[in-house]
Amino acid sequence: MNFLPEGIDRYCSDHSSPEPALLAELAAETHASIAEPRMLSGHLQGRFLSMLSKLARPHLALEIGTYTGYGTLCLAEGLAPDGSIHTIDVHAPVAAVADRYFRRSGLHERIHQHVAPAQEVIPGIEGAFDLVFIDADKSNYPRYLELVIDRLVPGGLIIADNVLWSGKVLQDKAALDTDTRGLMTYAEKVAKDPRLESVLLPLRDGLLVSRRK
Repeated sequence: MNFLPEGIDRYCSDHSSPEPALLAELAAETHASIAEPRMLSGHLQGRFLSMLSKLARPHLALEIGTYTGYGTLCLAEGLAPDGSIHTIDVHAPVAAVADRYFRRSGLHERIHQHVAPAQEVIPGIEGAFDLVFIDADKSNYPRYLELVIDRLVPGGLIIADNVLWSGKVLQDKAALDTDTRGLMTYAEKVAKDPRLESVLLPLRDGLLVSRRK
């Protein structure tokens, strides 16, 4: 869901840096042939992710939830010269689509793709994270926070997508489904954690950006 009026959203896109041609092609293929294309980060959010990555210049980045790799490529734009990104997803068919575009991007050797549950993969990745992007199964967001928070460098970023969940986070708690409850728990944990400073942006379906103090 997009919380901005369509015209305002289009104005924001029109006055942001243009979408790179490879990403535009990936977006078109995703919308044409992949289930649930709304999961794609898209132009405006993608340029925001790219901007954050370019500011952070991560040596080691982590993405939980690859989908077709649009967000991965945006984050990879800002990697430090020696930087790399690990991206995790359990869905092999979409991982294959992502791999094709990673290879075409010229960044393939710096993108480490894992097709396995994130809770199994993350402990095996060596090093401290400079940037983490969480965009996977919503009920597990609190668990993903636990897995990465102690490995985040001072000044490092955790970015969580879909935290407004089409407005479901405003429902009566008795009516919440598992995903909505997971997202609300994540937001509450982040807000109360003294190690983090955070801002929740109504960009697309809600983007919660947290910085390790």
